[in-house]
Amino acid sequence: MTYCVGLLLDQGLVLASDSRTNAGVDHISSYSKLHLFQPAPDRYFVLLAAGNLATTREVLDRIRRDLDRGPGGEGPESLTTVQYLFEAALYIGRVNRDVQLLHGPALREVGAAPEATFILGGRVGNEAPGLLLIYPQGNAIAATPETPYLQIGESKFGKSDLDRFARSGLSLEDGARLCLVSLESTAQANLTVAPPFEVVLCPRDWSGPSQRLKLDADSPDLVALTASWEASQQQAFAALPRFSWEGAAPA
Repeated sequence: MTYCVGLLLDQGLVLASDSRTNAGVDHISSYSKLHLFQPAPDRYFVLLAAGNLATTREVLDRIRRDLDRGPGGEGPESLTTVQYLFEAALYIGRVNRDVQLLHGPALREVGAAPEATFILGGRVGNEAPGLLLIYPQGNAIAATPETPYLQIGESKFGKSDLDRFARSGLSLEDGARLCLVSLESTAQANLTVAPPFEVVLCPRDWSGPSQRLKLDADSPDLVALTASWEASQQQAFAALPRFSWEGAAPA
């Protein structure tokens, strides 16, 4: 299992993921779930992946293969040929479905699920940056200013942080801190999510990510953020209003 989250903000995009992959307690390893494509000067794509690791790897390999074949003549659809971000999401959805159809029967025979889910962030041409969640079935939904975050993977533990603080008016830096808080909350509650955490910032008027961080468990930045967040929660708990029976005489 894994956990990935993306924010659609007025200033641009923030995308973040953990790197934990496991197939039982004896098979735990780390793989990057955050992938960057910049196939032409007028476009960039950041892809977050969750689900069956073999499926996600083959989807990525097919995306790269289609890019290598080039857009000329009767070449295949690719991230170079799409004209809008939603077309890129539908293209990735079709590749995902093809991989699942190819390997799904064999995987299900041994009790494994072939499904994979993706978050796609980026821009094409002059359109504003966008953020879409691509389902295993191949369709997609987009983040909006009213619902500015998308999650995939083990999403329930980090959702409350996003519900409280995710607003389209956040700065990119605050968005990055919020994504890391959400990742850390999930990691505290679920052993299948763990550092290294990866974060990218994509300013609205840039042609690609401006900053990319990879934070290990002992990274000073991550240690300081976690300690500060836990301390602030303890202070908030201590300051909660008292109930009316506190300090009252026994009945």
